[in-house]
Amino acid sequence: MGLNIAEIIPRKVVEFSELKGKTIAIDAYNTIYQFLSTIRQSDGTPLMDSKKRITSHLSGLFYRNINLMQEGVKLIYVFDGVPPELKFKTNMRRSEIKDEAREKYKQARDEEDIEGMGKYARQFVRLTPEILEDSKKLLEALGIAVVQAPSE
Repeated sequence: MGLNIAEIIPRKVVEFSELKGKTIAIDAYNTIYQFLSTIRQSDGTPLMDSKKRITSHLSGLFYRNINLMQEGVKLIYVFDGVPPELKFKTNMRRSEIKDEAREKYKQARDEEDIEGMGKYARQFVRLTPEILEDSKKLLEALGIAVVQAPSE
């Protein structure tokens, strides 16, 4: 994912203190995927509320942003719009990979392989309209700007 721009823009470790008072734009989809794939139980089950709605992303967004805001960082989350047609094949391949991971998860579950369940569950995460809408609502409730891009 993304572009390899390391040759033209070198990496630099930045301390929070250097970001105080600055406005940072954040790729919402990448961030939400990160939380959905990492904030899970050992068998791969995401955090859920009493109605079995996934909440891993909300927990991650809440705590990370509270910490950044306490450091004086101003945040803007940018949500992708419709992907360009040129990305159709890439998105189809990603969907196939997720479907394969879901099947491997089911096999691991049937074999009671907790480690395999955790591994494969992280690989078939999908963003749903509800996940995206709940994320936007939480960010706005925190006073964080949300931008809906027309395209990717």
